[in-house]
Amino acid sequence: MSKDEYGVLLYYKFASIPDLNSLFSFYHSNCNSLGLLGRVRLSPNGVNVTVGGLLSALEKHIEAVKSNSLFQGTDFKLASSHHPLNDKVAVECGFTSLSIRVVKELVTFSSYPLLNPPEVSNAGRHLSAAEFHSVLQSAGQLMKNGSPTDDKQLVLLDARNLYETRIGKFHAPSVETLDPGIRQYSDLPSWIDDNSELLRGKHVFMYCTGGIRCEMASAYIRSKGAGFENVFQLYGGIQRYLEQFPDGGFFRGKNFVFDHRYGFVVCQHVIVKTLLISYLLITLGWISVGSSDTSIMGACLICGSSYDNYSSRCRCTHCRILVLVCDSCQINSDAYVCELCQKHRMDFGSIPSVEDGELATVLDKNDLKTVCSDSKISSQLPSRNGNAAPRKLRILCLHGFRQNASSFKGRSASLAKKLKSIAELVFIDAPHELPFIYQSCTEAKNSCAPPSGQHAPPPENCKRKYAWLVASDFGGKVEADWKIANQPFDPLQYQGQTDGFDVSLAYLKKMFSEQGPFDGILGFSQGAAMAALLCAQGDKLKGEIDLRFVILCSGFALPLADFGQKPINCPSLHIFGSDPGKDRQITSHTSRYLASRFEDGCSVIIEHEFGHIIPTRSPYMDNIKDFLRRFL
Repeated sequence: MSKDEYGVLLYYKFASIPDLNSLFSFYHSNCNSLGLLGRVRLSPNGVNVTVGGLLSALEKHIEAVKSNSLFQGTDFKLASSHHPLNDKVAVECGFTSLSIRVVKELVTFSSYPLLNPPEVSNAGRHLSAAEFHSVLQSAGQLMKNGSPTDDKQLVLLDARNLYETRIGKFHAPSVETLDPGIRQYSDLPSWIDDNSELLRGKHVFMYCTGGIRCEMASAYIRSKGAGFENVFQLYGGIQRYLEQFPDGGFFRGKNFVFDHRYGFVVCQHVIVKTLLISYLLITLGWISVGSSDTSIMGACLICGSSYDNYSSRCRCTHCRILVLVCDSCQINSDAYVCELCQKHRMDFGSIPSVEDGELATVLDKNDLKTVCSDSKISSQLPSRNGNAAPRKLRILCLHGFRQNASSFKGRSASLAKKLKSIAELVFIDAPHELPFIYQSCTEAKNSCAPPSGQHAPPPENCKRKYAWLVASDFGGKVEADWKIANQPFDPLQYQGQTDGFDVSLAYLKKMFSEQGPFDGILGFSQGAAMAALLCAQGDKLKGEIDLRFVILCSGFALPLADFGQKPINCPSLHIFGSDPGKDRQITSHTSRYLASRFEDGCSVIIEHEFGHIIPTRSPYMDNIKDFLRRFL
């Protein structure tokens, strides 16, 4: 490679970073002095870098990085770049400058951003391209000749997304290859959970494009304990394998890569490198690298003919995932539904389209630290391009005891209004209908309470009241007449309402099936207790009630077996009054205890100075929005 040629450099390293500010300063100074452009991601757990420039400058950068002992053993992937691209590419991606950011995670492994990621130190054993090839070769030969039982327990696991595996994957004779068929990397943990029996007791050989995704995924599999110890990963990914085996070896088709390592653009009369990192891969996901094997693995979505060219950048109308559509079929239509949306029977047009340039992830502005090539520091969130809004979150709302959907919707009108741009609130009545009761004559001035001693049918404007959980002596029979309460109001009555969970659970399963899907649940008071019980069920409800998050307002935990003993593993937002006595129904320490039942790092707490309400003024509303934006 000529020193005057342009090139692209990719590398990552998982390591404990003792001084992020110092490392940030190093990259800012070094990359700017060498004229490098692209993306640098720094986290307390390592770095992920994609930069481009003159090959001579990139080699100097590698030497500077190697001088830091933190980067010992790092695999630096360097490739020349000599095919020009048009300047539209640079404008669309914004890769005409240097971007350095400090983030929480190098790669977003889970769609539940508040959950603790797996320990990378527990990742699977690295295998070189030659070792990986040798294992597949030996396993295939043994199985062909009739191998021992242990040799039959080898499986290949592709850790990439569906649009990558469509055009190329490993294929070894008699060795099963598992293709999760996921839209995005953050869906992989759920697939692993749902298909753990396919991996238990097996020798799992994993691969991805460059290796970084296997680090997290293999650690997650091994964290499952006994039966999941034997996990191996292809070091350097498919890229290093194809360098070692240019004829393709056991890899068939094309390797979908993360960057324009074969192209540069002319923009404003200055040659600049156009780069792409993993979470922006979908923006220009038409770059692929093949071996000397010219076999085509992909097929046109419409007609089924052999096709593997993403250059047209056709996308699913619903989820915006890249799809393969041949030239002939593109002439007849520009609206497509990917195989995943077809599988889940998405109604056409139910999800607004997202412009190509929209970021897949919105990070908290407090988690970001950005330096561009003009040395101006910006803490702004990544901008959203295009006029179309992303799909709103759908949140199922569970009212409190002796309320109903209508009254809770009225009480939450301000909340719904302020969240209307990012969330849709759906209100439902609980399944247990309660009788009409009143306390005494002092309550008669309420329009829904009859004069003392009268048992008249309720007026038209009195709405039925419902509950998610009821007292053990609840008969379930509702009478039309008013009845006086047996005893004065007891602020601790919620502690005795522990029956009826099974009925409410079956009812909610039906709601999710008929009105879902829902991204999360917002529960108020007893509704929050019910939502917490659902979270505690964990894997038992997978496929029937899938939650990405819960919001628990004035919530409490009930001493029921359904809560179990383990910490609850679901992203949660807890909202309750901070001062004792402010909330007459649910005390602050009760709600705080509920929050403590969730796994460390899994819950966010908002304490306010009001009573039994959901506050919608600043800064509480801002905090609620910040929590929800993590799931957009």
